[in-house]
Amino acid sequence: MKKTLILIAAVVFCSSSKAQIGEPFIHDPSTIQESNGKFFTFGTGGGGLISDDGWSWHSGAVRPGGGAAPDAIKIGDRYLVAYGATGGGLGGGHKGIIYTMWNKSLDPTSPDFKYSDPIMVAWSENDEDCDAIDPGLMLDPSTGKLWMSYGTYFGYIRLVELDPKTGRRVEGNKAIDIAIDCEASDLIYHNGWYYLLGTHGTCCDGVNSTYNIVVGRSRQVTGPYVDNMGREMLKGGGKMLIAAGDRKTGAGHFGRMVLANGIEKMSCHFEADYDRSGYSVLDVRPLLWKNDWPMAGKKFKGGNFWIESERRGYALELAVDFIRQDVGGRRWFNRESKEPLAKLPIQTLEEVKGTWPSGNINVRIGDYMFRPHQKWNVVAVPEAGGYLDAPYFKILIEGTNRALAANAKCEVETVPEFTGAPEQLWQIDQLTDGTYRIMPKQIPGTDKRLALISIADSTPTLGEFDFDSDNSKWNFKED
Repeated sequence: MKKTLILIAAVVFCSSSKAQIGEPFIHDPSTIQESNGKFFTFGTGGGGLISDDGWSWHSGAVRPGGGAAPDAIKIGDRYLVAYGATGGGLGGGHKGIIYTMWNKSLDPTSPDFKYSDPIMVAWSENDEDCDAIDPGLMLDPSTGKLWMSYGTYFGYIRLVELDPKTGRRVEGNKAIDIAIDCEASDLIYHNGWYYLLGTHGTCCDGVNSTYNIVVGRSRQVTGPYVDNMGREMLKGGGKMLIAAGDRKTGAGHFGRMVLANGIEKMSCHFEADYDRSGYSVLDVRPLLWKNDWPMAGKKFKGGNFWIESERRGYALELAVDFIRQDVGGRRWFNRESKEPLAKLPIQTLEEVKGTWPSGNINVRIGDYMFRPHQKWNVVAVPEAGGYLDAPYFKILIEGTNRALAANAKCEVETVPEFTGAPEQLWQIDQLTDGTYRIMPKQIPGTDKRLALISIADSTPTLGEFDFDSDNSKWNFKED
């Protein structure tokens, strides 16, 4: 962020499937970290947010030192937090200092919660062509080295190496210029590429903020970082990752969370949420990859779908008898009749539901024919809580209250009525390739975390999620 410090007041709003709920008000959020079973992110001004489930957020995270635009990373069994001391406290202008400090826990209620003394790792003077602000941390998985990018629009984005054991700047390490025309930078590594994420545009102006996040990549952590059109970020290049949308504008301060193979999330703030009086809010959503470029996924919001198995393209359906349609006779390949062409009716729920059993009905996978036993209504259940980026959902046969459920045999079936039981609630995660993982909140009689899988052409069940197998992947398709 630029040298304006913004403190956001907390206001409670109703649940929504479009944004984090509770009190998600923050500016310049750090990369989200999990500690003591909770999620934490820190912002400008010294405070931050806590969430028990990743979906509902409230204030309470603690970070001493004040300042602006922190970042956080877990290294071993400790957390390293970096932040910029800048602005009026240092006399204004471009003068700034970036500090790092350690903590074994980010949870203020933990007996291990105690920050170390801050260590100065970067600095800038009033006449310098870089602001020491907006640190972004990355532990290189290929080398074990720790890197920090920093800087704002007032000059270059720079890169320095830190010691992952001490959090100090590596002795004799000289800062390297890697980008211009952005701020709030972050570094990530994926499939042999280093990516520099930078926030472009103007901040701190509410609904008129033009913040957006751009990206370039390099085979070397020191650059050059180049976008998809071959433009270097040192010359102002950058591929768009996310801008305004869903009645929120001013996307900035990227963070990445890798939850499992094929399941990644990204965080940012939006400078202004039109549905929350224009306050700056936290946003978490799927992170996708296409041709080795990161893409911001969309929050899953539910709706009416047929649910397709990626394995073969078949549809999830009730295991009921196929009911033939009577459309006035059999139609042949060659049309000889001169009667006018007519639009045929599609089979309705009222025509067939009386033939279905009244109790629990198994599910299977079959050819999709837009029949009632193949149509599903997916609805958010915000009162049941959520997970990192969404609320839990109920999955019903469209037009009914018949709900998809997990059972004690680690299989799936439908029950006549949705009751809100944990085995009837579903976590729906978009995977990095754009498909989805579907997972029950809880399976009766076990703590196992299993996902909906396809073990044969016609057999859905629950099993270990495997991103490398299409058996574990599903698509939500609209007619």
